[in-house]
Amino acid sequence: MRSLSADEAELWARVAATIRPLSREKIRPFPAITSEPTTRPPGPLVSRSKPTEARRAKPTPIGARTLDGSWDKRLGSGRIEPDRRLDLHGMNLDTAWAAIDRGLEQAIGRGDRVLLLITGHHGPGEPPVQRGKIRAAVHDWLAASRHAPSIAAVRGAHRRHGGGGSLYIILKR
Repeated sequence: MRSLSADEAELWARVAATIRPLSREKIRPFPAITSEPTTRPPGPLVSRSKPTEARRAKPTPIGARTLDGSWDKRLGSGRIEPDRRLDLHGMNLDTAWAAIDRGLEQAIGRGDRVLLLITGHHGPGEPPVQRGKIRAAVHDWLAASRHAPSIAAVRGAHRRHGGGGSLYIILKR
């Protein structure tokens, strides 16, 4: 197993900083990588002296984006009726990602506002938990998606729409 390059370690640190744990157990932080790799991977050299504006600005995670109070009240009470439902039960990670991408593309094309994404509940069990992989990856997928600029917010669904096993994806107009 090889160690991470400096660029990969920096990228991993940024990704790990956006992770929200599924449980309330304390998580041990990853040890900092202090040594430089002995060889540099092939590719163009990038100057590290002055970061660009794009690198300085930290993107807001999709789940942390805010809606106005009326939206949050309606979502919290279950009064919102989703325009489209996307059920990921029975799918593996690859087919789920393709279904989310296709579903978002169709919803944006039709001008839908609220997409109900049914991922299924996280199953209890001894680590490593084999269930709940899709649910654990959804927020990262949405943030990295080509549709991320069209997503206004992601919220947990009301109990009548699946509760902890579902998410509302609110699309921008």
